[in-house]
Amino acid sequence: MIRLTICGLLILLVGCDRQSSDNQFANYADRLASVLEVSSPKAPDTRLPSLPEVSDTLQRTEDVRMGLIDAYELRKCGLFHLIAERNSVLGKVQDRTRQLRYELLLLDGLGHCIATLPEDDNVRAQLLQVQATKEDDLPKYLWNMLLTGEEWQKQFKPAHAAFSLSNIPDATETMQAMSGLAHIASQISAQHSVSAQSAERLLSYEENIHTSRYLGQLFYSMVRATDWLNTTTTLLNQNDATVMCGPNRNQQKANFLENVFYKFFVTDIQPYLAKLDARYQDIQPDLQTLFATPRRPAAVADYHSFYVNGDMYRQFRDATLNHVSYWQTLFKRCGIKVGQS
Repeated sequence: MIRLTICGLLILLVGCDRQSSDNQFANYADRLASVLEVSSPKAPDTRLPSLPEVSDTLQRTEDVRMGLIDAYELRKCGLFHLIAERNSVLGKVQDRTRQLRYELLLLDGLGHCIATLPEDDNVRAQLLQVQATKEDDLPKYLWNMLLTGEEWQKQFKPAHAAFSLSNIPDATETMQAMSGLAHIASQISAQHSVSAQSAERLLSYEENIHTSRYLGQLFYSMVRATDWLNTTTTLLNQNDATVMCGPNRNQQKANFLENVFYKFFVTDIQPYLAKLDARYQDIQPDLQTLFATPRRPAAVADYHSFYVNGDMYRQFRDATLNHVSYWQTLFKRCGIKVGQS
């Protein structure tokens, strides 16, 4: 009884989930090795490019503030309350998302003010200078939010646990947040004004991603799957010569391998890979739009190339195709009809 209790606790602590993708890949590799009569391969050592440190990505912005006396004159433009709020004690300690929201709302309000004030108005001339400075800094505020804002950092940092084999979490809220943010980024990149409604939605986007590390976990899941696929493909290629096929030859090993292929890869692993592929393709366009924003910090180049620009995805696809290609070649060599198992 004591031994059973200890074992039960170990299972809970280690998280030995039969649906764990890592367990399934390991079982697949073990079964292949058993049929091939060789030692099981070691679990791959998965390493991912990290999100750069805050000290390497935080960008300095110009601290241009309208004095309350000037702001008072802007009541008719609806900016007095916004600027007073920013100059308050709480306004000075806003998080990165609220800082970007303020800058967007301010620029939206400045545009309306400038359009309504007479050309010879002294306040209008001052607003034009503020507008130019704020527009120049706007991409920096976006990058500071994405790369140094606490909630956004959690989302973009690669995780260290893969998705469950049968339960990849719903990504609706994360997708909506990324899509909305990509729209704002595209407006900033094109130097178009961002509406007050879009700026206000930033807070809901931040709230939507608060409880999830979906993006970082998707990245890790894909890289981990790539490593496992490469490991098992190498195992198969290195021992292919021991798999006998042809007339008057014992094809028992090939038939056993076929059974493992269908039981583990076709039934569980292949659908999982297809889901990862589809999820990444769904979100990549928005990520590419986000990371195309001007003033991207140089420190994020490797991260951008690997996760956003396609290096990770190409490696994932290559690993999948190479693995499937091995089986196609083996089945052809051994006269095994695909789908007949």
